[in-house]
Amino acid sequence: MSGTLRNSTIRSGRSFDLGKMNLRQLWVAYLTYPTILLYFALALASLVLAARNFAGWGATCVSVVAVVLIYPVVWYLLHRYVLHGQYLYKSRWTAGFWKRIHFDHHQDPHLLDVLFGAPATTLPTIAVITIPVGWMIGGPGAAATAFGTGVVITCVYEFFHCIQHLNYKPKAAWIQRMKARHVLHHFHDEDGNFGITSYVVDRALGTYYVDARARTRSPSVFNLGYNVDEAKRYPWVMRLTGSAPKDRPDGARGDSDAPRGAGKHA
Repeated sequence: MSGTLRNSTIRSGRSFDLGKMNLRQLWVAYLTYPTILLYFALALASLVLAARNFAGWGATCVSVVAVVLIYPVVWYLLHRYVLHGQYLYKSRWTAGFWKRIHFDHHQDPHLLDVLFGAPATTLPTIAVITIPVGWMIGGPGAAATAFGTGVVITCVYEFFHCIQHLNYKPKAAWIQRMKARHVLHHFHDEDGNFGITSYVVDRALGTYYVDARARTRSPSVFNLGYNVDEAKRYPWVMRLTGSAPKDRPDGARGDSDAPRGAGKHA
């Protein structure tokens, strides 16, 4: 059991450790994972609702495009200012929420169960972001289209997020670049490369970097600022974890070592 988690329902054996899985094993785990199956079901239900309340091809296409454009911006803002924010762990009422949605992932980046977002948090967020946009474009049919598009994009994000932590070198150069940037986010400096499949917003807002030489290594890259001193002041995450926050995940390389290959592709 990972030291990050004190929860008997979390699966952390070989089948759920991306650092020990190959691509075929990932596909099997991904396509049978309950959260992903739920997303697939909701995407299908959205398609049925969109068809029954068809808003016209124009409104339908505009809804899809609008969500595709909005999604990376919203993800960036949430990732940078909420998931990496330090205010949630300072309250006993939100500490467990912050621990589950992001702290555990940075403490143990290869654990599949905490890599996937919890539906209780992801689905309301997707709904709040997409449904009003679709409704304004074309009423209930376009709203269903927008929500379904958001769910499908989430599935794509989750798969590529897995690839970025998988013990596997992608064949496609563009996936290698995507993976390298995300590895830097987890193992060199967390205050950059907030995107998953696209770093356009990072480039626009000055948080994009291409290799470890571009920045000094962050001392909080694995604990997001929730270090031992902070844990003494705000102990709720530490109590839920059952141990003090780690400065580096299990099996991490030395502090001065950048991930191999992290900056090979510009």
